[in-house]
Amino acid sequence: MNGRRSPVAVWLGQVGILVRKELLQIVRDRALLLFTVYIFTLDILLAAGNAGFDVRHAPIGIVDLDRSAASRELVYRVRAPHFEARPLNASPDAAGRLLDEGAIHALLEIGPGFERSLQRGQEAPVQLVIDGSKATLGYLIESYGERILAQESAGWAAARLAREGVDARSLPQVRLQPRTWYNADLRETWFATISELVTMMTVAAIFLPAAALIREKERGTIEQLLVSPLAPLQIVLAKVFAMTLVMLAGAAVAVGGIMVGLLDVPFRGSPVLFFALLALYAVTTSGLGIVAATFARNSGQVGLIVLLIVMPILFLSGSWNLVEGMPSWLRAGIELSPLRHFVPIAYGIVLRGTGLDAIWPSVVKMLALGTTLFAVGVWRFRRQFR
Repeated sequence: MNGRRSPVAVWLGQVGILVRKELLQIVRDRALLLFTVYIFTLDILLAAGNAGFDVRHAPIGIVDLDRSAASRELVYRVRAPHFEARPLNASPDAAGRLLDEGAIHALLEIGPGFERSLQRGQEAPVQLVIDGSKATLGYLIESYGERILAQESAGWAAARLAREGVDARSLPQVRLQPRTWYNADLRETWFATISELVTMMTVAAIFLPAAALIREKERGTIEQLLVSPLAPLQIVLAKVFAMTLVMLAGAAVAVGGIMVGLLDVPFRGSPVLFFALLALYAVTTSGLGIVAATFARNSGQVGLIVLLIVMPILFLSGSWNLVEGMPSWLRAGIELSPLRHFVPIAYGIVLRGTGLDAIWPSVVKMLALGTTLFAVGVWRFRRQFR
């Protein structure tokens, strides 16, 4: 042995030196460092604060044209925390204008003769006018309204059966007994924070390597690197590995410090498996960032290109919306979204505590798609400087 290192060791040592250079540069780049700190800390907290699809204090106008004990009982049911009832001494048309102006989200109109119809055992219609311009909120208000009216109707039905000597409990009925696994209280914060974390990992995995390559272009140092005894693959790998280390550090703060430490999100699976697959996802998805950098000439352009790449990935991932609700022609493209394959991995490990034996199909798909994207990125980078 003559003490000389093997070519592979020299090659990897050069990559290691470049990785350290990239880490030093991101520390010195205050804007990029602030962006990285923000997406893994404050952004996660904001996502937790905005989590939830429950209706809270939705303003609803009440027009009671019956003014009876039964109508007052119904109005009493339309109360906080779901609704903020606003009795209106106005005609239905005047109240409708408040709906047009956005002052209220819904209008409950109780017609004259409401109590009399109930006492006679007749149908007592109640009109609920909903602002459908906000579709999700409108759907939730309709669901809550139907539940409230069903409870009111059941109360009147039980009272009439009691007067006729019939015990309502003796009648046949179907009772649903739900059992919710993994998130028994249906805490939206758990879902929202994990969703935001994987979203920000996707943004960072694409943007940070692209920003690192563009920085070399803007400073005119990319040509110096290419004429040095370094292969283009070494340059790309150094930037990807450095940014992956930054993302893993940020994810560790987000998971351990914010999600588990502050928000009490449970972590039921293996942290080693989670961060290993997180690193794999970051490395493979970074190929899209490399491709973006080859088309851009400055930081402004790369930001726009990354935005064009990220948005379809997010919308096709099932993280922001339901894949089951997509049209068939759009569902055909979800397999091309890297995040689509990482979402079940993240939720499976964190909330369900699943192991590799349960999520390996998603891992294989993510690896296959990511390797292809990374290869295309390296090919584009090498071809650009020939």
